[in-house]
Amino acid sequence: MSEKTELLEEVNVVLNPKEGVDLNYLIYTLLSIAFVLVTLFPKIYIQQQIYFMSRDVARLKGEYDTLKEENRLIRSSVESIRFKNQILDTLF
Repeated sequence: MSEKTELLEEVNVVLNPKEGVDLNYLIYTLLSIAFVLVTLFPKIYIQQQIYFMSRDVARLKGEYDTLKEENRLIRSSVESIRFKNQILDTLF
């Protein structure tokens, strides 16, 4: 009969596990979550900062290219005006 009762007790333990959460398990889980957050937070923060900086750089590069082209057009216009001025000065 002892084997039968041992078997029934094992089945009872498997079918009806201990109710509630063990305190050590809870602490281990919370520490694991905290470790993951502490490990990943700096990486996420740095990636986000790099993203925003690259957006600013791209915007400034676009503005620079626009101003450079505008400068080229203004210089061309100034050269044209100078040329006309020199020709008009020689005619009169």
